[in-house]
Amino acid sequence: MQLALLLAAAYLIGSIPFAVVVSRLFGMADPRSYGSGNPGATNVLRSGNKLAAILTLLGDGFKGWLAVFLAEQIAPTAGLGSIAAPTAALAAFLGHLFPIFLGFRGGKGVATAAGVLLGASGWLGLATLGVWLGVAFTTRYSSLAALCASVAAPGLAFLLGLHAYWVLSSSVMSLLLIWRHKDNIKRLLAGQESRIGSKKKEA
Repeated sequence: MQLALLLAAAYLIGSIPFAVVVSRLFGMADPRSYGSGNPGATNVLRSGNKLAAILTLLGDGFKGWLAVFLAEQIAPTAGLGSIAAPTAALAAFLGHLFPIFLGFRGGKGVATAAGVLLGASGWLGLATLGVWLGVAFTTRYSSLAALCASVAAPGLAFLLGLHAYWVLSSSVMSLLLIWRHKDNIKRLLAGQESRIGSKKKEA
């Protein structure tokens, strides 16, 4: 019962749509109404408001980290064990992908996954970020960088000696991230994906 309550709380935290919240605070159009229609930082950036995009990115990352942090604080006293934080992380990630506040139509989860990984281990978060930065700077494809980082995350979790639950949780998130980027994968294979900094259509 306590684990179920923790997962519900983590899901609700993950469901907070920072792209929509920040856009409203800045008096901007709903990010679901332009560009890719994706309520995430990349699409908010298409509005031309870099500050709003940065705040969205930070918010989405923070909620992933927060879910893990709270789970780690609550787990010992609630007797939940080592499964609590990894499952809370996954619940928060699912909250971002399928937010109850947006009719279960959310973002792709890259920033939230990054926050979750930082919560799991600072080294894991930094290593995964390093993969993203390396691919992004080399290819200038944000989507390809996200895909490579997501694929690398479970292996990095294993190499860094994280609990098997974290390896499993990050593996599930990796598969979901790949699925959420299926349209990007099609465009990458067709040579139609836009690069970072370009003015082309959706990335």
